[in-house]
Amino acid sequence: MTIKTNDPRISVAAAEGATPLTPEQIVEQLRVLRQHVPDFGPLSVPAATALRTTAQVHPEFALASINTIGASAVIAQAVASDATLLLDERKEADRWSAVEAELRTMLKGVSSALLARRYRVGLASLQAYSIARQLVRKKENADLLPHVENMRRTNRFGRKRPVASAAPETPAPAPTPPPTSPKPQ
Repeated sequence: MTIKTNDPRISVAAAEGATPLTPEQIVEQLRVLRQHVPDFGPLSVPAATALRTTAQVHPEFALASINTIGASAVIAQAVASDATLLLDERKEADRWSAVEAELRTMLKGVSSALLARRYRVGLASLQAYSIARQLVRKKENADLLPHVENMRRTNRFGRKRPVASAAPETPAPAPTPPPTSPKPQ
């Protein structure tokens, strides 16, 4: 069975053999993936801010520090880590940055697709309102009047915003003259 659509993205996905998933299926898949991400979890803004500065040390500085840790058992003991573990952690972070970039790209793509869907709904809504306003001018379309009134009431486009009345300004108090000292007699 072939489903016809005017949406070129769905046509491209079908042509490539990929079956489009429902939003609910995507959410379910993302929740499954989330369980496989080590150290996954949101941070509060203050906690993220506290981590961000230190996490952004220059890569060459980090490598020089790791080499120093590898050269000194005392420093390795003081930082409670060894050079091999830190090098592995650094490589792992680089690999996860590719995942982060791909997720950002996916988020932008989903946001764009959502914007396009909302645009199509909004455009059709505005067109329907415009057409209905013209049709209700004729008596045979009087059954559309409640619908047009409801759309007019809820339409945010073309409606003037109420002007906030400015509070009457109170005049600034007159400056008081500096105290004068008594004149000698």
